Amino acid sequence: MGTVIRGGTVVTAADIQQADVLIEGEVVTAIAETIPTDGHQVIDAGGCYVIPGGIDPHTHLDMPFGGTVTADDFRTGTIAAAHGGTTTVIDFALHKKGDTLANAIGTWHGKAEGKAAIDYAFHVMVGDMNEQVMNEIPHIVEDEGVTSFKVFMAYKNNLQVDDETLFRTLRLAAANGALVQVHAENGDVVDVLVRDALAKGHVEPKYHALTRPPEAEGEATERAIRLAEIAQAPLYVVHVTCEQAAEAIGDARKRGLPVFGETCPQYLVCDYSDYERPGFEGAKYVMSPPLRDKSHQTVLWNKLKSGELLAFGSDQCSFNFKGQKELGRNDFSKIPNGAPTIEDRMAILYHHGVNAGRISLNRFVALTSTNNAKLFGLFPRKGTVAVGSDADIVIWDPNAERVISASNHHMNVDNNIFEGMAVRGQPRTVLLRGSVIVDRGQFLGEPGRGRFQRCGKVTATAI
Repeated sequence: MGTVIRGGTVVTAADIQQADVLIEGEVVTAIAETIPTDGHQVIDAGGCYVIPGGIDPHTHLDMPFGGTVTADDFRTGTIAAAHGGTTTVIDFALHKKGDTLANAIGTWHGKAEGKAAIDYAFHVMVGDMNEQVMNEIPHIVEDEGVTSFKVFMAYKNNLQVDDETLFRTLRLAAANGALVQVHAENGDVVDVLVRDALAKGHVEPKYHALTRPPEAEGEATERAIRLAEIAQAPLYVVHVTCEQAAEAIGDARKRGLPVFGETCPQYLVCDYSDYERPGFEGAKYVMSPPLRDKSHQTVLWNKLKSGELLAFGSDQCSFNFKGQKELGRNDFSKIPNGAPTIEDRMAILYHHGVNAGRISLNRFVALTSTNNAKLFGLFPRKGTVAVGSDADIVIWDPNAERVISASNHHMNVDNNIFEGMAVRGQPRTVLLRGSVIVDRGQFLGEPGRGRFQRCGKVTATAI
């Protein structure tokens, strides 16, 4: 017996059609105008869109940071993701100085196995890009199924690498079918500005943003693009926040360069004014890069619409306000960076994008699922509704309304940066490889059902 999803509108990154979908085992086996239901379980999708499960390319679950650990692990984080319509996450395995990349990946397997309620893959967040680590990259790509490596241009005296190291990494990655991701901020400039602010007694949360100006992000993005161009390597710029960085990526793509940019929901609907909330409330919004002036949001939306920004991640990195964010009450530089966003990523893009006429329904699917699958070697197994693809499917109710709040979200954290925001459009039913894991707000899956997904090699023409 299989499952027929009946009466819905199937939406992919390229097409929209009224069709039934047949699932047998864990994969889609037929898509047709009408599929006989005899002997099959039936899920009514009338009035809803049938879309591929979301793929979140940027999460930090169970990650140590700033003397604490993110509030959501692979159990709570993936359950929350499922409620939001995401069926695969790509999490960052944190590599420590002096350790091997293989050990970092092994540690993250240990964090995820038995806990993940949805499927998962890994990037490696490189903490020490030395000769040993560089020599390990071919093995990681071939044997571990991890084909993306994050390098930092910020966090001086900690994670930041110099231009020589970044350039050599780009060349090595390109030669092995891997993709280098960069956190693009000029760490040297930021370091000077942070020290200056603290010396003047400026400790409030807003100084996190004031010491990390958009020009520092724009300069680093442009520099990374030029280095990638010389190296003839593809480049992925994570969490783009501002006009300067977005324009640099857009210009590179217009020149035919394989440069891929990602932005996140917080940068589309939150802004610098959130840092000036009364008391210490602004600490909830401390993330890197920081929120920008509202004027940058128009640029980001336009780049999402045009395809100059191709990926949409959550940058999920949750910390409780009490006991964690409060670590920086007397020093903004000690506030743990990050926010809980994994559950609301798709709803915010749909409500503020599709409902507002900023992006099309097809673009919504491309940004939340298909492009991410293509960029990280998961397509067409993931990222589309097609015969032979995994039956990771979301029945999306375009008329369902809710108000986002920490009081009813499923993340293991005491705050939500979208608190009080009303959105229209949310999952009615979520299937992971053919099994219903969320239905009308009820979690029906189980921790440990998620499987590790090996990523394929990345090419310069991924999209």
